[in-house]
Amino acid sequence: MDSSENHSSVTWIVVALLAVWFAVVFVLAATGALVRPTGQAPIPIGVGVLMPIIVFLLAFRLSRGFRDFVLGVDLRLAVGIQAWRFAGIAFLALYAQGSLPGFFAWPAGLGDIAVGLTAPWVVMALQRPGFEASKLFMWWNLLGILDLVVAVTTGVISNGLAPGLAGEITTAPMALLPLVLIPTFFVPIFVILHLAALLQVSCKSSRTTLCYWLGARVQAEI
Repeated sequence: MDSSENHSSVTWIVVALLAVWFAVVFVLAATGALVRPTGQAPIPIGVGVLMPIIVFLLAFRLSRGFRDFVLGVDLRLAVGIQAWRFAGIAFLALYAQGSLPGFFAWPAGLGDIAVGLTAPWVVMALQRPGFEASKLFMWWNLLGILDLVVAVTTGVISNGLAPGLAGEITTAPMALLPLVLIPTFFVPIFVILHLAALLQVSCKSSRTTLCYWLGARVQAEI
């Protein structure tokens, strides 16, 4: 099997896994399996956030075919998809309606809006040779991941784990459809896209720390 056929096969496998993942999350959410009482850690949602990311990193480390697929992803596409995070403005709208606590809605909403608004600029900047290897691109991806970490963390705290900190309103609606698809499906995808960009730059440049840490010893030119 040549490289193009292998890339096509991996692409279809990834698409199929995404569809299965979405279906599993949707069914579990529809049956209420992801809901936990206020004051209890939302472990099912935590698993939904972390498991896809762990699987991605393991697949990158163990599968040369998947690693080649990730390293071949168009960075402009990976960054452009992040523009959808402007939809984080919905968190602020739900806060205004009294449905979500400000402790969660403000950092999650403003962070996502910032990433979503700057994504098109980053896409245009990627047209310039060498921008993908710049510190600015690296920090944009790291801050994009940090925003998601902060959103998940404040969401967990606002579920009642710290009474009085987030107020009487909790993030309980985030465990129900359709909002539950955000932490259990879209957040992992956005994190994975950031990681894919960082890995691609790391493996194709002299900045190989992350690439080698995952056991992917790739030549500078691929």
